[in-house]
Amino acid sequence: MRFSLALALALLPAPVMAEVPRVVTDIHPVHSLVSLVMGDLGQPALLLDKGANDHDFTLRPSQAAGLQKADLVVWIGPELTPWLDRALTGIGARADRLGLLALPGTVQRDYGADEDHEDDHGDHSSHDHDHTGLDPHAWLDPANAGVWLTAIAAELSDHDPANAATYAANAAAARDRIAALDAALAAELAPVKDKPFVVFHDAYGYFAGHYGLTVAGSVSLGDAAAPGAAHVQKTRATLTGGKVLCAFPEAQHDPRLLTTLLDGTSVTLGGTLDPSGSSLEPGPQLYETLLRGMADTLAGCLN
Repeated sequence: MRFSLALALALLPAPVMAEVPRVVTDIHPVHSLVSLVMGDLGQPALLLDKGANDHDFTLRPSQAAGLQKADLVVWIGPELTPWLDRALTGIGARADRLGLLALPGTVQRDYGADEDHEDDHGDHSSHDHDHTGLDPHAWLDPANAGVWLTAIAAELSDHDPANAATYAANAAAARDRIAALDAALAAELAPVKDKPFVVFHDAYGYFAGHYGLTVAGSVSLGDAAAPGAAHVQKTRATLTGGKVLCAFPEAQHDPRLLTTLLDGTSVTLGGTLDPSGSSLEPGPQLYETLLRGMADTLAGCLN
């Protein structure tokens, strides 16, 4: 008796459908990288709303419930979001954690690697994120993105072996795209390497270090506390010294102090920088958009 092909296929065991892990991410750049690796298989959850402050955030009940159901939490680490560390412990979350900042191969920098911070730091007593020690803004070095994409794919594959090849292929494609972007940004920023500029707060060490840029100082050393009088005087002296070309405000921060400090100087007020991508639309394209936007804003003023 001859069986039709359709009947023969119908008699084969049905393939086991893979269960894509439920993933929660902390900040927009991490969400973007995980989205690139997951591709069409699934969508990671993002804890921070558009415009939210990554250093100071309170979980909504629905987000806490999502954390309890998560299989995997991908985050920078407690150095950036200590509130998330406390939340995971407090709710007894069963999810595995992938802390990107601590991964082997990650380029790490300490705060103040390029300038002296031994002056008055203002009142940080009420702030959760002290700008001393290890700087967690490591996503601003695209070399770290390559390391992290590989680790994210490996972690997802451990949870979902049936889709391991897809995770690996997605990560490889994302690494290639970011490497191409990195080369383009290096060429764009090469002419402004020796042109000093001032930023709003001390968050750009990784980006400046990777591309060889010259950060002359920051208006505020922390994210929430106002700078102390000694630091304000130091910044004013830097701005009036005749070497700084541009000063850049920052998303989520009032630019009035910066504009006041620029009054009477020859320093140009540049466009707004957004180191965490909080003002951008979340998704797989955000990481590349963030880096490209930062490079364009810096080069646009410094050139």
